[in-house]
Amino acid sequence: MLLRLAYLGVSNALALLRLLPVRDRDKDIEILALRHQVTVLERQLGKHRPRFDAADRAFLAALLHRLPMDVLRRVRLLVRPETVLRWHRDLVARRHAAQSRPKRPGRPRTVHSIRALVLRLARENPNWGYRRVHGELLVLGIRVAASTVWEILKEAGIDPAPERGSSTWADFLRSQADALLACDFFEAVTLTGARLHVLAVVEHASRRVRILGATAHPTAAWVAQAAKNLAMDLEDEGCQARFLIRDRDGKFPDLFDGILKDAGIQVVLSGVRMPRMNAVMERWVQTCRRELLDCTLIWNQRHLLHVLCEFERFYNSHRPHQGMGNVRPLCPLPEPIIDPARLAHLEVRRRDRLGGVLHEYQHAAWGVS
Repeated sequence: MLLRLAYLGVSNALALLRLLPVRDRDKDIEILALRHQVTVLERQLGKHRPRFDAADRAFLAALLHRLPMDVLRRVRLLVRPETVLRWHRDLVARRHAAQSRPKRPGRPRTVHSIRALVLRLARENPNWGYRRVHGELLVLGIRVAASTVWEILKEAGIDPAPERGSSTWADFLRSQADALLACDFFEAVTLTGARLHVLAVVEHASRRVRILGATAHPTAAWVAQAAKNLAMDLEDEGCQARFLIRDRDGKFPDLFDGILKDAGIQVVLSGVRMPRMNAVMERWVQTCRRELLDCTLIWNQRHLLHVLCEFERFYNSHRPHQGMGNVRPLCPLPEPIIDPARLAHLEVRRRDRLGGVLHEYQHAAWGVS
């Protein structure tokens, strides 16, 4: 024990004597190199042989290549000094190769505006292949190779036309919104527990809602009469509806479809237990329940028709619709207020409907106290 302690003391003393002629700069470099090697060993703890990645080699080569060979041999390294120098030669060679290589090899990259136009044409026309898109660019006076169009579509992850040409139900609804109606029955319960069935229709394009009626017994004659009233209202207003979406509820008789067919409206049935095929109507029913029926006690059928008519007027003339840019079905948005004096003194008044269940806000007359 004493012998080993004496040996360690003498060896450390000699090590200190060896460091006396070494400059502070070389000491700092040696310390950094040793610390980085410790980091490499800690990162690869448990492996039989440490491995230096490209970043480790570049760091050690840039750090140690300026040291003299005799100093470099005294530094405790996991690799030989010749290996560090070889790493430095490779680093310099790659740097010279990168500087001598042209910055943009090959053809220049396609202009961003052309790439955006190609993607837009492919997105707006699912049936167009890359050659059809290329032809449309030539019509616009834009000359690019057909292979360039193909590469742009491939990089953007756009499938070939046969794989993206099939139309979805959502695409059909968007393309035919101006000619689409949707209808559905929903229930309301009175204070006595009686169930009343309400028939409503919504226009896809404007989101305008029509309450066709409410009854405790939706017989075939009652539903047929509601269809006749709807057809006459649409004809009087000049509405060019061509399709009406409904579910497969047994309350709709064949006469209902026949009356609408005579009026030029084709009935489209939604799938079984697929409410998303009639999503606009289902969304309105949810809105009606949340904003009206869940907040109102219904006394009888007459009271239900009254509150539904009030909600219909509120929904069509005042309530904004987020899905359509906050527009209203029957009333356009007013011009924005730009007068600083008026913005600084806003006077907004509230109008209550149905005893305060529905609130409408309007500006008071400007300049009138």
